[in-house]
Amino acid sequence: MVNAIRKFFHLEERQASFKSEIIGGLVTFAAMIYILPVNSSILSSMGMSQEGVFVSTALVSFLVTLIMGVFANYPIALSAGMGMNAYLAYTVCAQMGYSWQESMLLLLVNGIIFFCFTLTPLRRIIIEAIPVGLKAAISIGLGGFILFVGAQGCGLISDSSTLVTLGDFSKPGVLLACLGILLTLGLSALRKQGIVSKLAVPIGLLVTAVVGVIWSSIIYSVSGSQQAFDSGLPIAPWLDEGLSWGANGLKDVIFFGALNGETDIGAMFKSIFTNVDGYIAIFTLIFVNLFDTTATLVTAGRDCGLLDKEGRLVNGQKAMVADAFGALICGPLGTSTVTSFAESTVGISLGAKTGLSSCVTALLFLLAGFAFPVFSIFSYSSVNAIALVVVGLTIMSSSFKELASGDKTMLISGIMTFVTMILTYSLSNGMGIGMITYIVMKVFQGKAKEVSIPVYVIGLFFLLEFVITGISNAILISSVNNLFQLRQ
Repeated sequence: MVNAIRKFFHLEERQASFKSEIIGGLVTFAAMIYILPVNSSILSSMGMSQEGVFVSTALVSFLVTLIMGVFANYPIALSAGMGMNAYLAYTVCAQMGYSWQESMLLLLVNGIIFFCFTLTPLRRIIIEAIPVGLKAAISIGLGGFILFVGAQGCGLISDSSTLVTLGDFSKPGVLLACLGILLTLGLSALRKQGIVSKLAVPIGLLVTAVVGVIWSSIIYSVSGSQQAFDSGLPIAPWLDEGLSWGANGLKDVIFFGALNGETDIGAMFKSIFTNVDGYIAIFTLIFVNLFDTTATLVTAGRDCGLLDKEGRLVNGQKAMVADAFGALICGPLGTSTVTSFAESTVGISLGAKTGLSSCVTALLFLLAGFAFPVFSIFSYSSVNAIALVVVGLTIMSSSFKELASGDKTMLISGIMTFVTMILTYSLSNGMGIGMITYIVMKVFQGKAKEVSIPVYVIGLFFLLEFVITGISNAILISSVNNLFQLRQ
């Protein structure tokens, strides 16, 4: 049995050992575990069962990470992508007005298209056609979007007459989140970059959650349960009677709510494909998936020696198929789009070199899915905002260098992308404005031939979207005004 496993995962060829693979898998899981409570907290704002999303995210993470390990033999773990969950909750649902069931159906359509792209050269062609600077700008904008969502969620930034202002630090939840963010950033910046700095996010979350539970328990005993629950602090699991163990809530979120008789698939498809917003959402999901996943695979592949002499991934097609399969099943199983996690490099740095470590991580995800009460303390915004803010900052900082090294056109287009994403609270608006700005500036410079055909096509799509949306809004406003005049 042992020899069969050793041979299947090519341990000797990659100079790996059982010990290093198991340790790598354990540490990768520890670095990623925050995604379960954070993702369930974000998607619950769409009306989904928080426990159901928690179990679903764990189940999908298990399946896709296992496939990545067994099929592609890569030491890379996958789970719900940060940014896509926020985009679904706060743009697709909150702004576009889609229900959570329709949002999951959008993910299914996205997954089918993305999977087909992966089976053909289209995925590679599109990725290679987009300038490096624009890819970096999209990553920076995505990071800024995640950061902004986290800061707003915990009250660090709040609404006011100036749209945004500093939050109220007299509130326990806001103060706890601020302290947790500072602690996590401090750990990540340790002079000696060891295991503690690499696990800064989960350590910061754990310390903050424990402090928050102690703080809320004191409030609970002194001022009563209502004050404790209103404080914004994480509540100890034994004080929250609504928590339960097992796979509770899973049937509420899988298959678009069909198991509860809540779904009319035909009406949902009509709602999506008769509205320009549906096409925008699908396009945005595909676009971000293309860059986010590929960048992580290449980075992790380089770190564990899986790049050939030309810089291409060894068995890269298998890894991308495994990743695309995750995008295909996440909607029907009730969670946001999965992606390869950069945290996999933590396990790789400790010796993980094969898919065996991914299998270890996958098994731990499966076990975690039945322990929602243990992770419930991380689902409060005062705690999970730490992951959003720090991960957002990390994504931004890793891409700034690539953007700054570009020419003036690239830099301005990148800034437009980032600023528009933040100010309009929309990934798609930012990508569209950035693309159009880049094309227009290149044309006016007399360098229209430097812009690839896919970039022109993408830019035209966004331009049409802005025009159609503008016309639709104008017609709607005109209709409302006419109706108002008739009533008078």
